[in-house]
Amino acid sequence: MGKSKVAIVGGGVAGATAALRLGELGLDVTLFEKEKSLVNGPPFCHLHAGGNLYREISDAQCVTLLKQSIDFLRFYPFIVDYRPTVIALPTSDKGTPQALLPRLERLRSEYEALIRHDAENKVLGESSDYYRLYSREQMEVLKGQNVAAVPQNADDWMIPAAKHIDFDKVQFPLILVQEYGLNLFRLASGVTLALESLQNVDLKREAVVSNIQESYPESGWDITWVHEDQTGQAHFDYLINAAGFRSGKIDDLISVECKRMVEFKAAYISRWEQCCDTLWPEIIFHGERGTPRGMGQFTPYPDGYFQLHGMTKEITLYEDGLVANSAVSCQPHLGQNFLEKIERSWSPEETTQRTQSAIRHISRFIPDFSNAKVGSIPLFGAQQIPGDDPTLRVAEVSFPKKRYARCEIVKVSSALDMADAIVKDMVSLGYLEASCHLDKQAETVKTLKEEQIAEYAASIAAQRNYPVSLTLRTTSKAGS
Repeated sequence: MGKSKVAIVGGGVAGATAALRLGELGLDVTLFEKEKSLVNGPPFCHLHAGGNLYREISDAQCVTLLKQSIDFLRFYPFIVDYRPTVIALPTSDKGTPQALLPRLERLRSEYEALIRHDAENKVLGESSDYYRLYSREQMEVLKGQNVAAVPQNADDWMIPAAKHIDFDKVQFPLILVQEYGLNLFRLASGVTLALESLQNVDLKREAVVSNIQESYPESGWDITWVHEDQTGQAHFDYLINAAGFRSGKIDDLISVECKRMVEFKAAYISRWEQCCDTLWPEIIFHGERGTPRGMGQFTPYPDGYFQLHGMTKEITLYEDGLVANSAVSCQPHLGQNFLEKIERSWSPEETTQRTQSAIRHISRFIPDFSNAKVGSIPLFGAQQIPGDDPTLRVAEVSFPKKRYARCEIVKVSSALDMADAIVKDMVSLGYLEASCHLDKQAETVKTLKEEQIAEYAASIAAQRNYPVSLTLRTTSKAGS
């Protein structure tokens, strides 16, 4: 059993998490990644502990995201930015804050039940503090208070919002919820360091898989790859397709059917120098996706950097940026302009134009933010969405062929449920012992030192031409 060989194509969150999980179980794992470092791809910055960014998804998806986010935080504790999220509905929005309250109360109750089941699940503070409402009168009082250098409670976190949000542009109450931040660069750093410490995991970076053949009579897969102009080939017992938006190419190589979409998305980095010393909550301004009033996401980092999403076609979404696979190929065909951005570079003109559009989008509610400037190149990538529902937020993995797993996560926190399903499939095939899937905690992660993670995260950000400030953590416990 210990000699079973697993190939994983793609070193994003899905592939890297699967490699870590299976590597710690003693399997012989080879991870192929075409880039220089792991965890590239579409940007993420938010722990969806309840899915409160998405009014359009079902309560069932929100409950699943809550549980998955707690598991993810426990598995990768070093990637969390401890700051809460504020949910605001514009006065022009058709919805009301009151309409969100039944879902929030259900999530609070679900979180309380998870804590009763396992005390270690209490990673979002007390269940009674999962969300809190703020009236206009309360916000007026907070507006007159001094900003806390290190927020100690929910009110401290709300002071910057109270001082800068235009109260006439939003409905009350505002909602503060314990959905924290996720740090992309720290995840890339920590999972790489953990994988490098496992002798049975072979990280093949800058390696492109060129061919996959199902082997006969021996069961498994013969894989060919190219690295530094050298061709390699090896046999594997089990294949995991974690190629993200390129997953369809692997499906085509081994002739399996699929139904999927790919969506190109981007987030923009701004710098607001007047707020360099202020710790902010994240703020979500709800809106109708794809319209000029689409949701705005205002994500804080140290030193006055803010990551911005605007769910409009002038900002995060793109005309023709959502495509589906065809009858002749599992790989959806993104336009060449999107592939140029992913594989080469952005034009300075488009970076400036879209970042400024994002700044204007947020400035409708935070007028002083109009002084912000472009902070760096955008964060960007293409996201796969299994099936034909573009609003889907919860998906894990499918098994369209024996000894083959196709990773289908949409949100990063689904990666652990995905890995657990793969483990169970490998147990059923006899590659792992039946008891091995019980412990989901990563022992190698526990050995990592903060200094290691921070230093390597900074080097990854610099290699990708992003400010090192984006790798720094907010460690003050949100809402505590």
